[in-house]
Amino acid sequence: MRESEGRFSMAKFGITVTAFFLLLGALALASAQLAFTKNTILVNRIGPSGGELFIANEDGSGERKLNSGGNMDYDAMFSTDGKWIVLTSERNGSANIYRIHPDGSGLERLTDDDGFDDQASLSPDDNQLAFVSTRVSGTNNIWILDIKTRKARNLTGVPALQAAAGKMDGFFRPSWSPDGKWIAFSSDRGTDFKRHKFPLPGFEHIQAASIYVIQPNGTGLRKLTPEGEMAGSPKWSADGKQVVFYGLDAEYTFAARLFGDPRSQIISVDLATGRRTERTSGPGLKVSPQFLSADRIGYLIKGPGQKGELAFTTGEHGTDAPAPGPAPGPAPGVIRNPAWSPDGKQLVYEKFAYDSKQNQPLFAKDQTFDLRFSGEFPAVSSTGKLALSPFGDVGALRITPFDQIALYVSNLDGTNRKQVFQQDGGGAFSPSWSPDGQWIVFGYGAVFNDRESKPARLIMIRADGSEKRELTSGPLNSGFPSWSPDGKRIVYRVWTKEERSLQILNLDDGTSTKLTSANDNFPTWSPLGDRICFTRDTGGTNSYEIFTIRPDGAELKQLTHAPGNDAHCAWSPDGKYIVFSSSRLGFRDETPLYDGSPQPYAELFVMNADGSNQRPITSDKWEEGTPAWVPVMTTHQSKK
Repeated sequence: MRESEGRFSMAKFGITVTAFFLLLGALALASAQLAFTKNTILVNRIGPSGGELFIANEDGSGERKLNSGGNMDYDAMFSTDGKWIVLTSERNGSANIYRIHPDGSGLERLTDDDGFDDQASLSPDDNQLAFVSTRVSGTNNIWILDIKTRKARNLTGVPALQAAAGKMDGFFRPSWSPDGKWIAFSSDRGTDFKRHKFPLPGFEHIQAASIYVIQPNGTGLRKLTPEGEMAGSPKWSADGKQVVFYGLDAEYTFAARLFGDPRSQIISVDLATGRRTERTSGPGLKVSPQFLSADRIGYLIKGPGQKGELAFTTGEHGTDAPAPGPAPGPAPGVIRNPAWSPDGKQLVYEKFAYDSKQNQPLFAKDQTFDLRFSGEFPAVSSTGKLALSPFGDVGALRITPFDQIALYVSNLDGTNRKQVFQQDGGGAFSPSWSPDGQWIVFGYGAVFNDRESKPARLIMIRADGSEKRELTSGPLNSGFPSWSPDGKRIVYRVWTKEERSLQILNLDDGTSTKLTSANDNFPTWSPLGDRICFTRDTGGTNSYEIFTIRPDGAELKQLTHAPGNDAHCAWSPDGKYIVFSSSRLGFRDETPLYDGSPQPYAELFVMNADGSNQRPITSDKWEEGTPAWVPVMTTHQSKK
């Protein structure tokens, strides 16, 4: 037991139990007259809001839109004969595979699944499609589709190729050999869910992957690259004797997907001898290589940040110069995932947009859930107001320094947004509403950066930003508060070099009582008041898990036991379910190909309050985190 120095009285600021229950009764009556879904969840998805495909000359000049008809298209590749381009599109919700002629005609849907289909490659005779899919198992496997019959089979899902339980088990970026007898791919199968060490030690997972080849019937598996590195995006030479790929130290894959500035090289391997040849040198994150001739390879220099430049092993670089004549110049945006035609004369690539709007609908594999995009750490009040402490412009890849993050209040759809708190010297993080919707509590200070050496405190303000009150003081780093449903207490986490714990603040007398004494974070109080859900660092492969505990410290229960990270739990309005973010299904793509996504493996899961019936409700290649279940009485505002 330990008491904080600060003292605070709930009664002084008009938070009374009587008023609280009168408010609940009125809102319950109003909500009973409205027939709206009970499963609207706000979620911060870190990924693009749209993607367009472009065709250009081999060096990027003469760019024109492919006009594939979708607003989220990506990962395109030419067929061997150059007559088709296969692509991934989310135009109908889930990611599925299409093909189209280079002139924009003949669009044809090839797969139809509510999971995740991506990274497709047509066989040389155009009769078979190799692609990545999460169908059936939930993890990334390579499937083969017969174009004529539309029958699909799981090439890598056989027991002999699957990793042991608790290991990474993803398969990525398949590529057919010119004779159609082999498929090259990358895979992190059998590797551990390790935490990153660079640029600073952290909890996010690195990715180590190797290059393999396999015959289309599932035999002849062969590993071409050693363990411990990240080797990705294999492509064949025209004679089928070599495979080219990019390679970098696996420890830098977190930095690669977040900042885009680690060093990688373009490497080829001779299949007959196993001899490796580094085709590039020097700095730069070099990805997406492809043979254009026996002695010339094109690739992309990605980053740092939102940058992309075409380059070639013969020394020249791509151009963004406008095409001659009246044709327009290049469209705004950054080139990603370039793929050249077989003759090396044309190039297809995507450009992503990052401008998601608050409350923008998102696709959920489980259609009983209505997912809506949100800025980080959303909190919805009983009166239908939204509080946010976004890490930058909502929906964009522009990051605000952590010591400048502000607190905003708006309508649930993001309109009428007002800044209600910003103070130099620290950031405002993770707001939580009082039950009557009149007050907001949040952490202020060095909540992420320097949290072991600098303090942070809990601050409480009215919804309009007035009547600021500091609830804690002293040297502790206090943050991520959650209000009890009776309005009398706040649970929060303490993080210092010497101590990790959850504590409960009594608002009547200002005292804090220690609830746990472990590396715990992100506590959330059940709407029923009987339990508190939180994330605990358990160490090892099962890095972070979801727990619940009673407010008196009794009945500690571990709900998840999965490899990787389970975190960011949130309760359903009735207290019967918990939504959380999980990495257990592994990566959906090679991580150096992402932009600004620290945890691209994160999918949303829902489970019963006792931990039973855990199931995913999303299946895509983007990061989903910090969910918030919208109270039933305010759900109708999300429809406006």
